[in-house]
Amino acid sequence: MRVVAKFGGTSLGSGDRINRAADSIAKAVEEGNEIAVVASAMGSTTDDLIEDITFEADEADRAEIISMGERTSVRMLKAALAARDVNATFLEPGDEEWPVVTNELGEVDVETTRARAQKLAAELDDTVPVITGFLAEDPEGNVATLGRGGSDTTAVMLGNYMDSDEVVIVTDVEGIMTGDPRVVEGARNVGRITVDELRNLSFRGAEVIAPSALSYKDGDLDVRVTHYQHGDLLTGGTRIEGQFENLVDMREEPLSCLTVAGRAIRNRPGILADLSTSLRGAEINIDAVASGMDSVTFYVDSTRAEEAETLLHDEVVTEDTLSSVTVNDEVAVIRVTGGELPNQPGVIQGIVSPLADADINVIDIITSATSVALFVAWDDREDALDIIQNQVQE
Repeated sequence: MRVVAKFGGTSLGSGDRINRAADSIAKAVEEGNEIAVVASAMGSTTDDLIEDITFEADEADRAEIISMGERTSVRMLKAALAARDVNATFLEPGDEEWPVVTNELGEVDVETTRARAQKLAAELDDTVPVITGFLAEDPEGNVATLGRGGSDTTAVMLGNYMDSDEVVIVTDVEGIMTGDPRVVEGARNVGRITVDELRNLSFRGAEVIAPSALSYKDGDLDVRVTHYQHGDLLTGGTRIEGQFENLVDMREEPLSCLTVAGRAIRNRPGILADLSTSLRGAEINIDAVASGMDSVTFYVDSTRAEEAETLLHDEVVTEDTLSSVTVNDEVAVIRVTGGELPNQPGVIQGIVSPLADADINVIDIITSATSVALFVAWDDREDALDIIQNQVQE
């Protein structure tokens, strides 16, 4: 197998852990695998360096200072591998074989980076490259950075461009857990999870793999998260499946918008559960939910709207904090899904503004880490779909 193994700061946080990492790499090489390594800064070195920059420094100087954590890690890991008779070479920005290059805008130069990564891949049968994560090289040869979680991005990007079989993210957790084991009892490892599920978790606080890294994963590249204590790069942990697909999709059947109003409804514990349960009991599917300080809106299939209104009205008349329920029929929903959505500042404005210019009213917008759902009048659906498709393609 060809594997890119990324070791996080915790997994390299001491001499003993560097030894453990080197043992796992040497074992994988001995078994006949081609291994490339991406190394983060040891422990919290990068954060410590950032905190210590209390003086005025331009971006070039900041990048040079911050890069010292990763530069140290690759040297130590390379030396540990050499002690195990593994032919290893450390790579950092400025080296002739350095792979990750940015363009004038500070974005990854895909064509150049891919070509360099493939050249590096051709040499994996002779050596183990130990590559500084998080760092890049700009067109002038200066050190640049890939942002928070950049080592994950380095690993998955290189795994993709080097035609690897798998990327292994070695960290301090047992893969993806059903919950935070420090908070909930009985948390267990999730054997498999989709890219979309993980991206949503990552953007909502799960610190397992950087969301920016997942945009480089395609369907042919396996990505796995595993604990550094395993000592085996090729087993255990959680496998991340699938890939992001940029997609504009319109629901073929109309929805109805049912809004329940009430006084400070958000401060009434359990109100959303009560309202949802009433619809669930009648097996009415809820396509989407939006909430405000004084209202909750349910989107359901228009064929079930009258029944849903009756059920919700029953809740209104028995609950003092609720005032009324109203229905807006014939609503269309258009969903824009894409792995890069969270990395595009102004993406919602870029979609909504052209609709406003075309005098199309947006009834509601519901967003997640990987999608935007726009609700418009049913009669406006075709025009809205054309406009949104044109915006996304641009």
